[in-house]
Amino acid sequence: MAVLVMTACHKRVETGMSVGVLPVEVAMPRVCDVELTREYPGYLDADAVIPVVGRVNGNITKRNFTEGGRVTEGDLLFVIDPTLYENAVAQATAALQTAQAEYDYAVNNYERMKVAISSDAVSQIELLQAKSRVESGKAAIDNARAALSTAKTKLGYCYVKAPVSGVVGLRKYSVGSYVSGEMSPVELCRLYKDDIMYAYFNISDAQWLMSLRRDASALDRSNITFTLGGGEYFTRKAKIDYLAPDVNLATGTLQVRAELSNEDGMLKPGSYISVQLPYENIKDAVLVRDASIGTDQLGKYLYVLNDSNRVEYRRISVGKLIDDTMRLVTEGLAPDEPYVTKALLKVRNGMPVKPMMEQR
Repeated sequence: MAVLVMTACHKRVETGMSVGVLPVEVAMPRVCDVELTREYPGYLDADAVIPVVGRVNGNITKRNFTEGGRVTEGDLLFVIDPTLYENAVAQATAALQTAQAEYDYAVNNYERMKVAISSDAVSQIELLQAKSRVESGKAAIDNARAALSTAKTKLGYCYVKAPVSGVVGLRKYSVGSYVSGEMSPVELCRLYKDDIMYAYFNISDAQWLMSLRRDASALDRSNITFTLGGGEYFTRKAKIDYLAPDVNLATGTLQVRAELSNEDGMLKPGSYISVQLPYENIKDAVLVRDASIGTDQLGKYLYVLNDSNRVEYRRISVGKLIDDTMRLVTEGLAPDEPYVTKALLKVRNGMPVKPMMEQR
C-alpha cells in the first residue's frame, strides 16, 4: 500500500509540473540593413509666384480663366479695352507711311540735283540741302517705325496672357473695372508655377556635421523623404538642391532646400511638411517588435529564451523605431536569440516555458 501511494503521488507531481509549463509565443529578431533618419519641420513653396499685371489704361472687357484653375503658357487671361491703342497703331502706321513718302521724294530730288550739278543748273548749297533732307527723311522713318513698334507693344498689353503654365489665383479686378497701368503696372491676379515644388527646412550645424562624419554618402543630395498631413496623405521623395553657405547666428541652423516634382498638382505652396533626412546606414541591424520590449527602473529589457527553454531577463540598449512597429536593438541581443513577444506579465526570469515560434 505504501508503495502504491508513493507511486500515485509521484505521478501527480509529474503531471502537475507538465501542466504548469506556460506556452509563450517567441520570435527571432529581424536582421536587415536600415537607414536612420531624423525628422525636421518645414514648408512647401512653389517654383515661382508671378504677378500678372496690366500695363495699359482702360476697362477690363474680358476675363478668360477660372480662378484656381490651371492655364498654359500663352493662354489669354484678360482683355483691356484696346480701342485707344488700336487707334494709336493706325496713327503710327499712317505716320510711317508719310515719312516713307517724304523720304522717297527727298531721295529722288537729291538724285536729280546730283545730275544737275554737273551743268551748274543748281548750286552746291542746294545739293547739300537736298542731301540733308534725305538724311532727315531717313531719321523720320526710324522715329516713325519706333513709334509704331511702341504702339503695337501697348496694343499687345491689352491682351494679358499667361507668362508661364500654372494655377491662377483670385482676380483682383472684375470685368468692367478700370485699371491705370500705363504709368505703373497694376496687379490683376497671381500665377503659381507649381510643376516643381521646393521644401524648405532648417538643420542645426552640429547635426549636419555629425551626419557628414558618420556617413557622408547618406547626404549625396538625394533620398530625402517628406510627408504631408502626418504621413497619412502624401509621402514622396525629394532631392536636396541648396544648402545655405552660412549658419544663422540667431538660431544656429542651416537652411536646406529640397526639390520635388509636382506634375499632378496635388501639392500646394505654404503646406507644412515633415522632412526625413538620412544620417546613417547600418548593415545587419537587429530589430525586434517594439511592443515586446519592457521598461523598468533599470531601463529597457527583453525576455530572451535560452537553450533550456527558460526565460532570461536581458537588459538591452535600443535605437530608433523602424517602420512604426520594429525597434532597433543596439546592444544586448544576438541575431540568433529568440525573444518572448507576448505575455510579458506572465513570465519571469528563469521560468521554464513552452516556446511557440511565430510565423512571419
